[in-house]
Amino acid sequence: MIGCPVSERFNSSIAASRGLRILLCDPDPAARRVLRAALGRHELLNVLEADGLDAACALVKGADVALVALMPGEEAGLERLLAAGFAGGIVAALDQGSVAGAVAAMRSGAQDVALKPLRAEEVVERLLAVARTNRGERRRALRADTRAPTTAQGADFCGFLGRSPAMARIYERIGRIASSRAPVFVTGESGTGKELAAAAVHARSPRHDAPFHAVNCSAIPRELMESEMFGHVRGAFTGAHADRAGAVELADGGTLFLDEIGEMDLALQAKLLRVLQEGRVRRIGEGHERQVDVRIVCATNRDPVAEVRAGRLREDLFYRLHVLHLHLPPLRERGEDVLRLAEAFLARFAGEEGRPMPRLGAEAAAALMQRHWRGNVRELQNLMRRVVVLSDGPVVPVRLLDEDIMETERAGPVLSQADVAAMGAYVEAPVAARQAGLIEPFAVVERRVIEEAIAAFDGNVTLAASALDLAPSTLYRKRLAWQKAQGQSLRVVAGSG
Repeated sequence: MIGCPVSERFNSSIAASRGLRILLCDPDPAARRVLRAALGRHELLNVLEADGLDAACALVKGADVALVALMPGEEAGLERLLAAGFAGGIVAALDQGSVAGAVAAMRSGAQDVALKPLRAEEVVERLLAVARTNRGERRRALRADTRAPTTAQGADFCGFLGRSPAMARIYERIGRIASSRAPVFVTGESGTGKELAAAAVHARSPRHDAPFHAVNCSAIPRELMESEMFGHVRGAFTGAHADRAGAVELADGGTLFLDEIGEMDLALQAKLLRVLQEGRVRRIGEGHERQVDVRIVCATNRDPVAEVRAGRLREDLFYRLHVLHLHLPPLRERGEDVLRLAEAFLARFAGEEGRPMPRLGAEAAAALMQRHWRGNVRELQNLMRRVVVLSDGPVVPVRLLDEDIMETERAGPVLSQADVAAMGAYVEAPVAARQAGLIEPFAVVERRVIEEAIAAFDGNVTLAASALDLAPSTLYRKRLAWQKAQGQSLRVVAGSG
């Protein structure tokens, strides 16, 4: 029940919040009616109402702050509001005594938690405080940047979703290198977001108002690549019917992103090096050069040093480009970012497909955390679209997460036959024989440390991983590999007699 009106000490805050747009999300119409009346008495009249998260997602773009009543187990649903584009502050209303629920709500995006039964004084105080904090953070962000960064709706940083320590380090590094004029070399596996990182560097840089132009060096035929990069004049070659600017000119004053730089022809790499050294570009068939000012950000999913040694990437170009380095972590090293991304993709694709959003149950969440993610975020994105299309219930079926997936993709590291035999022999050896050795194999020590940590936390892998400073997915993968190795060893022993 919502009771007494807001006390006098809040009058100044209320006066400063007349234009505040407030979203009330509660399945109880009586609770919404009472709270709306309390807000109306203080002329906070810009109030939107929703009877659940589905309705709230359609209203988020018109709100500055939201009060969201959640049932036990619904805390993760707050991420749907963020994925739907809500950039304001959230106060979660929960049942009394729900400590785990409060923690889950804060992790999912709530900035404050109010416990039921709600009092109008408390609710309004919390809403205004969250709104003021959120506005202050926006102002500080605007002052920190030349302009507010271009971000995807619901993103945590310039289009990226993720709050893991690994991604926090990436955000911090992007913030440091963005203001420089020096080239940036981005590395990382396919699907980790290298172009998104390049766009973030551009958005945070003083060049943000100038063009950001991207070229995929592996997608353009070699015979067309020079024209694509440097442009041409009319009549320069068959089919050149008009003058055309190349990518370098199109990015003048801004940023040129060259994806898969190692796929560029070596002769063209030499011409690109000259552009970097002299700041001038010559179109094919043209007699004079044009002055350009371009910052280069390039990327590869291979080891650039190995590419240089193999002769596919010029060494002088590599050292010219490899001034500031940014390495994006694979998804399997980002811990619970996997679940946050999965929820965001489910919300997005459910909206696009016009279907209800299935939620992740504990079994499905565990399956996602155990997976190796060879295709990284791109693989997760495609999988969640398939889940939305094929799901026929309110919860994501685990079977949809296993369809068309190779066993090695979920089982983690693949052990050699020698590894399996060594581990099996060690496990089966008598205790006395093991004690005779002064040094244990590292794999055995590692397994013992991990299993002891998990046992110390009563089987909670997430807490054990945190204590060991490892990602939970790493522990899941190792345990699956050990189980598989143990099964192979037992089969070898059984067949030997």
